Parts: sequence; structure tokens; C-alpha cells
Amino acid sequence: MTDQQENQKTDKAQGNSKNTGLTGQLLIAMPGMSDPRFNRSVVYICAHNADGAMGLVINKAVDELTFDDLLEQFEIENQAASDAISIHFGGPVETRRGFVLHSPDYLREGSLQVDEHVALTATVQILQDIAAGAGPRFKLLALGYSGWGPGQLDAEIQQNAWLNVAADDALVFGPDIAAKWESAIRKLGVEPSMLSGSAGHA
Repeated sequence: MTDQQENQKTDKAQGNSKNTGLTGQLLIAMPGMSDPRFNRSVVYICAHNADGAMGLVINKAVDELTFDDLLEQFEIENQAASDAISIHFGGPVETRRGFVLHSPDYLREGSLQVDEHVALTATVQILQDIAAGAGPRFKLLALGYSGWGPGQLDAEIQQNAWLNVAADDALVFGPDIAAKWESAIRKLGVEPSMLSGSAGHA
């Protein structure tokens, strides 16, 4: 996690142009996903515009690191042990950088409000507030992010690498990480077993 409120790489994905397309939606990896890092993954898209796209994988836990471990690295005392959250693999880009996807009841300087349901904050302050019991109601902590250059995500969708569906709090913030991929597919009215294993490259 960093106190730096702007990051050139994520800013490029978020861009100065208006968010369009898939911002606030979920990407669902097709069964034939060629990149093992995204196998059966569900990605929340934080920004999607002409400059590219940026999102966080929301269904892959980082088992080797706990929230307490992370707080210890930043010398933050956990005063709200019951509020501890699991840590996710957000994507293969900048895997040592932390992002908190959360409900918009918590907005501070440096927060990006994606839509009326979800915001994104990447500062140490949000860790301090969560540890003090003053963080957002719903939250998901991810290390790293998923990024696409201009037109790249659109091309991958055309190659049938991804499906997309509207996000909701249960899918994004729900505790049953293992069930999110199938739940997201069923939200489309499709049974996972009916999907073809043939997909493009991602």
C-alpha cells in the first residue's frame, strides 16, 4: 500500500476521458482462458475508456499473507480484530501495491468513486481506518491489479475470452470466494457446465 495518491500507470488506465463501456461491471473468464493467472477469475472493472482498462480480480485469495501481517508491515495496530479482511490477488501488475475496493460510505482524498455502489482507495489511511474500526462497511483488499492497454480488453472480449455481467454487492464483497465464478455466470442465466471451453487469448 502506498500513501501516494496518484500513480502514473493506474492513472493512464483511469484516464482523463470519461469512463465508458464496462466500468462498474464484472468480467468472467471463459473456461478456455489461456492465461493461468486468470483461470476461473472474476474481475471488477474500475475503469474502462479509450486509454485502456483497469480492474481487480475479486475471487482469488492470497493465502500466504493475512491482514494482520500487512498491518504489521506498516506498524499499524489492529484495534478491530473482528473487522479483519482477506487479501486477494488483484492481478499481475504491481503486485506489491494494495487496493481496497469498498462501499462508498467511505470516501477520502485519493478515493475514486467508480459508481454509486463501489469506490476504490489505495492509501495507507484506509488501512489505518479499517484497523481502527472506522473503515467502509463493505471492503475487499487486493494486491496488484489487472490492466489492459487501449483496445486490448475489447479485443479479448471479441475473442470470447471474457463474459461480462452487472456487479452487485453480494458478488463483489461476498465472503464465499470459491463460489463467485459460478455465481457470476448464473447471473447471466447460464449454467457453468454449458459454457464452451473454446475461448480466445487473454
